[in-house]
Amino acid sequence: MQKHIISTDQAPQAIGTYSQAVCITGGSTVYLSGQIPLIPETMEMIEGDISDQIHQVFKNLTAVCEASKGSLNDIVKLNIFLTDLSNFPIVNEIMAQYFDQPYPARAAVGIKELPKNSQVEMDGVMVINEDSYSF
Repeated sequence: MQKHIISTDQAPQAIGTYSQAVCITGGSTVYLSGQIPLIPETMEMIEGDISDQIHQVFKNLTAVCEASKGSLNDIVKLNIFLTDLSNFPIVNEIMAQYFDQPYPARAAVGIKELPKNSQVEMDGVMVINEDSYSF
């Protein structure tokens, strides 16, 4: 097994000991690390409300998906972490702007806190056409 690290400057750089995404040789599964609402160019949190944060997270995930030769619609499992589960209806509303049906499997988890005082973080698993990679 050989891991192939995927990274892009169109999404925030890792702020810890992880990669933006990883694919395994011979496979079509890409594991997407959690994204918080950091602006890639400044590595600062986006200003605004929870809606602004959710949009930025989806933009960051989109950039990593594209660097992985896929798209948000290739995500088969999406995990959403919220510091306030009352924001879940807002996530649903905004998610519908970024995904087409059939939607991915999904989990939403309420947690106490996230890095950099973010209100939302998302990670996922994406499945793409194996021919997309030439490892």
